[in-house]
Amino acid sequence: MIVYSVGLIKPAEFASIRKVRRMEFRWALAAFLGVLVFGTLQGIVVAIVLSLVGLSSQAANPRIHVVGRKRGEDILRPLSAEHPDDETFDGLLIVRPEGRLFFVNVQQVADRVRELVVEARPGVLMLDLSRVFDIEYSALQMLMESEKSLEEQGVTLWLAGLNPDVLEYVRASGFAERLGEGRMFSTVRAGIDRYEATTASQSSGKGSEPSCEGI
Repeated sequence: MIVYSVGLIKPAEFASIRKVRRMEFRWALAAFLGVLVFGTLQGIVVAIVLSLVGLSSQAANPRIHVVGRKRGEDILRPLSAEHPDDETFDGLLIVRPEGRLFFVNVQQVADRVRELVVEARPGVLMLDLSRVFDIEYSALQMLMESEKSLEEQGVTLWLAGLNPDVLEYVRASGFAERLGEGRMFSTVRAGIDRYEATTASQSSGKGSEPSCEGI
């Protein structure tokens, strides 16, 4: 079995996998070791179980990014140490969760967003939902409850970039009606344009809100 398994090793492929995706490299390594220790079928089963555990962990711990704009260009991207010069918007916090929001991860997402709000102390929190492909009822309810809590703290919630399914759920829940078109945007850029126009108007003393590209 060992001689047979060793013959299946292709170092170049392992190196390529590791270079592109470390998690898949771990799965490939687990499959190889499983085959060596338990045999072909059992080893593959072990690798499948580990991959499912890894995918479940990813779903339970979705990435959450604070979004900024590349200075001098119309490029929005997550803030990172690689791009220290990216600009943010005074009084506006843009947060982008990724993946499916459901009962397993919604509390963690809500807690992380709350931490970011406490750190930034924005007047407006814009959730970029362009990377959220599905939102479960329990997650939607927590989003609605969070909106009330944010309002009590003097923070206004905006939503942007909702895909058709998520937008349909938000509308069916009545949350879209509660927010109104002035707080929902087809894209993050539309929301930024609205925010900058509003702050410019307030600075000039006009006080009226400009039109926006809503949903």
